[in-house]
Amino acid sequence: MAGHIVATGAGRALMERRTDPHHEFVLRLTGKERPRVLFLPTATGDDPAYIVSFYETYIADRCEPFHLRLFNRTVSDLRAFVRSMDLITVGGGNTANMLDVWRRQGLDTILREAWEDGAVLTGGSAGALCWFHGGTTDSFGLPYQVLADGLGLLEGSLCPHYDGQDSRRPVYRDALLSGALPAGYGVDDLVGLHFHGTDFVEAVSSSATGGALRIEAVGGVIAETRIPVRLLPS
Repeated sequence: MAGHIVATGAGRALMERRTDPHHEFVLRLTGKERPRVLFLPTATGDDPAYIVSFYETYIADRCEPFHLRLFNRTVSDLRAFVRSMDLITVGGGNTANMLDVWRRQGLDTILREAWEDGAVLTGGSAGALCWFHGGTTDSFGLPYQVLADGLGLLEGSLCPHYDGQDSRRPVYRDALLSGALPAGYGVDDLVGLHFHGTDFVEAVSSSATGGALRIEAVGGVIAETRIPVRLLPS
């Protein structure tokens, strides 16, 4: 059976919250006592500071942490390296550039294989949008635009930062109304959408005010349905 996906609203901001319960939540989904965790910082061009932040959060006493640079790649057998991981976490940044690099190097196919074989995939912002068919992005600068060529592991679309970047909302709603994007989700920064395989399980949050919405166009108008959010224990 395919593994889990946890898509969160925030990327780097969540990674920098060292003790945020989201991290423990995704580690536990692996079912491993000391899981092998891979960080993909592609969306920021393999920013060294982001990589350091990952290692400061996913410290070695709770897992075996690794990272993969693709702009200065040193791993020769990409498939074997990635497929050896239990949890793969994707950083935020430029979604469009990240997807182009992944496809050029075949990582898009390898990630799908890993997930189909039971790996846990997670990430925020770009690292969340990528698993869907598409969503809203600032990959091309502002104003926000539609990105409609995500990996499509999950059905539908995603609008991250739903509580923190108000100007994303009209772009997302217009895309749903025009059919440029399929129905999907709006998710606040500290909220994660948990899927097992392609089945939605629940929304979780480390904030008592975190929200998530199912959003679709119905009869030419936008319908938003609030999703119950479970507060993660701190």
